[in-house]
Amino acid sequence: MTSAPDPLQTWQPAPQGYKHVVSISLGHSARNAREEVTVLGQPFILERIGTDGDAELAARYFRELDGRVDAFGLGGADLYVLADGKRYTFANVKKLVANARQTPVLDGSGLKNTLEREAVRQLDPLLNWRTQRVLMVSAVDRFGMAEALAQHGADTVYGDIIFGLNLDYPLRSLGALRRAARLLLPPLTHLPQDWFYPTGEKQTQSVEGQGTKYYAWADVIAGDTHFAKRYAPSDLRGKTVLTQTITEADRRWMQERGVARLITTTPRMGNRNFATNVLEAFFVTLSGRRSALTAQEYLDYITQLGFRPEVTEVTELNGSLHLTKP
Repeated sequence: MTSAPDPLQTWQPAPQGYKHVVSISLGHSARNAREEVTVLGQPFILERIGTDGDAELAARYFRELDGRVDAFGLGGADLYVLADGKRYTFANVKKLVANARQTPVLDGSGLKNTLEREAVRQLDPLLNWRTQRVLMVSAVDRFGMAEALAQHGADTVYGDIIFGLNLDYPLRSLGALRRAARLLLPPLTHLPQDWFYPTGEKQTQSVEGQGTKYYAWADVIAGDTHFAKRYAPSDLRGKTVLTQTITEADRRWMQERGVARLITTTPRMGNRNFATNVLEAFFVTLSGRRSALTAQEYLDYITQLGFRPEVTEVTELNGSLHLTKP
């Protein structure tokens, strides 16, 4: 019996002169991507490698590619979350990336706290947040977006307890979300993330349940792509989805369920909207630094590069679904 090929044996380093950002993800390998882009005269390889929930393989990638790439992204898990000004570190994820001793590891948390706040502000003229009912499927991992939605007056349900803990307990205010974060995050950081976040094959599975009524109530579904898809009902007609990383398969998924408008907080780079962990690693590499940037530095790069949310209208014409970008 022939053994499966070693995935690290087929990995290719970036050509000479390129900067190389590699996201190691616990997510599904079907979402893998490798794109070439040039920014401010510097060519980059942006790469995403999924390990299908295999933590040992992910740890091995961090060990064997350490020092061979310019920055790592961490996908399918958070190293830490920033909630209400406090950092909560996930102990098991810290162990996962411990083998990266030379190459910096960015999980997107710092960039979420800046880019997504800015995206909500930029979208206000289009959406008029005060008129929108928003279901944020998970908010403690993107507190910047949660705070920005509250600041702009959106009627928001934060679904962390509904979807993360499978309890029908909606959080309807930022104060309630802050109290939940202070209470729940300390014990949750000591549990495996796949207890409350889909990894590997779970990212392709749909689970309809008690959260369906909140999808029906909302005008806008906001938050992590995998969370939003996993708990969504089959009928999303007329809804706006606000998320980040999107593949062509995700776009087809949106079409099939009748989504009216798809908005990504990150722009398309090459053929992909990459996750914030990839973009945070990209910004750090672009800066020449070896660690996370400040909030203002991220905002300066966002402004310099003209990063804006990508808005795609989904229309139905002659029985077929078509995407039209305004």
